[in-house]
Amino acid sequence: MARGIHDSRYRWVIEQLIEARKQQALTQQAVAEKLGKPQQYVSRYETGERRLDIFEFIDVATALAIDALALVGNAPKS
Repeated sequence: MARGIHDSRYRWVIEQLIEARKQQALTQQAVAEKLGKPQQYVSRYETGERRLDIFEFIDVATALAIDALALVGNAPKS
């Protein structure tokens, strides 16, 4: 079973977050400011350099006006 940032389900979720950011014409910097984090924080989770924990994921989804539970519920099955 794949784990961590290499899990296809995790990458799918991150791709959805990236797509939502881009659809809203938000820069990484703008999302970082909403989160009270440096721009590198957004860059690192988007590129897979760092993994979001569950609470960080909820914070990012909220910043992007995404229903976190619905997003995870739509994730592809392993």
